[in-house]
Amino acid sequence: MSWPFLITNFIGAFLLPPLNLLLLAALGLWLWHKRPRIARALVFTACAALWLLSTPYVSDALMRQLEGEPYAVDPRAHPADAIVVLGGGTYFHAPEYGGDTVGERTLARLRYAASLHRATGKPLLVTGGKPLGNALSEGMQMKQVLEQEFNVPVQWVEGESDNTFENARLSHSVLAQAGVRRIYLVTHAWHLPRAQLAFRTAGFDVVPAPTAFTTRNGTTLLTFVPNANALRDSYWYLHEQIGMLWYRLKY
Repeated sequence: MSWPFLITNFIGAFLLPPLNLLLLAALGLWLWHKRPRIARALVFTACAALWLLSTPYVSDALMRQLEGEPYAVDPRAHPADAIVVLGGGTYFHAPEYGGDTVGERTLARLRYAASLHRATGKPLLVTGGKPLGNALSEGMQMKQVLEQEFNVPVQWVEGESDNTFENARLSHSVLAQAGVRRIYLVTHAWHLPRAQLAFRTAGFDVVPAPTAFTTRNGTTLLTFVPNANALRDSYWYLHEQIGMLWYRLKY
């Protein structure tokens, strides 16, 4: 496992739900007899925030604010020289596939990248390393799936990066040698704002190619009932906002 990846995500856990809200509630309980008014405010705030962030009504609104209006890139209006697909995690020790393979988020990105390749004929670069100590880099997992399951060739593999900023920097090192600067950048719609920032900072001219927008068939009573999937979406929204702030401060 990459130590910088581990440290970054350990620190991040304290800034993001649910741990940050659980710590806030724990602080309120600790102060319950010493400062009851402050304690009640802290516990109420933690519980209310956890409830709201766990409802699809709130989490969907947050994700849409991050993603913008859903759209599909038009290759004729916005041409580029190559397609870059970002890794999104590994499905470890998959028994039905005989070992590590791409995770759910990565697979969604690969599906759209394959569609975009068929529409444009542009070559693909896949990028993703071994942040959790994978036996096989995410990049190589992605290459295998694209070529064996989607029948789409992969021209370049970047397999050393541990995060989005390294995805951008190391991909630029590879594609600069091929004279490629303008790219279609394929990732989740909620991840694209931070990914664009990283890739443009690295020197790319980016044509955004988002996939997996947050959509809903309609608003029902269940839209206001907390669930784990909604809390996960709120987590990603806050994760991306903190990440973009960090990029702007550091780079």
